[in-house]
Amino acid sequence: DFFEQEQHTTDQGGLRPDMIIRLPAGRDIIVDVKTPLDAFLTAVETTDEAKREQALDQHARNVQARVRELASKSYWSQFDNTPDFVVLFIPGDQFLSAALERNNDLLEYALQQRVILATPTSLVALLRAVAFGWRQEALAENADHIRQLGEELYKRLATFTEHLDKVGKNLQRSVESFNKAVGSMDRQVIPGARKLSELGIKARKELEDVKQIETQARTIEKDDS
Repeated sequence: DFFEQEQHTTDQGGLRPDMIIRLPAGRDIIVDVKTPLDAFLTAVETTDEAKREQALDQHARNVQARVRELASKSYWSQFDNTPDFVVLFIPGDQFLSAALERNNDLLEYALQQRVILATPTSLVALLRAVAFGWRQEALAENADHIRQLGEELYKRLATFTEHLDKVGKNLQRSVESFNKAVGSMDRQVIPGARKLSELGIKARKELEDVKQIETQARTIEKDDS
């Protein structure tokens, strides 16, 4: 998706870039299309070789001036979710080639000013490259987030198993205490109670055998690897 001349209000006032190209994940590319072409057209139309040379020199200066003007707007600092550059769209390869022939340092100068010079051919490749880079960045962020969640989950599981191990040990001690109490009752209490019954003492309920607990609490096996 793209939006033309969308108004944005910033701390420095209103900004209206020529075009905002919306990429996946809410990322935006700011594109300016105000490349001055008058001097180039003059060079094409004139039959005077000297005037043609002067016009082409002026064309290169005009493009560089537009780069400088565009850089001064600092769109990348005024808009969220944008890379730290702005695209200056040049509507044909011949316009860019003519400027580069007259100024070999123009491309490097633009890059230093955080301005990408793009033609119809290179703009599509640029957008695809930026979108791919952002997708890779998002994947890396997701992978890091998953790693953090995994570490936190493992830490919580370790704490939980410690608590569970303590519960199991306490439960085992309770079972051992219960079995000792049952053994003591079988040896010291039950025989006397049965003798009372043999002597004729009647009770509404008969004594029931209390069995020891044979099952033991399982321990949590730790992985030493």
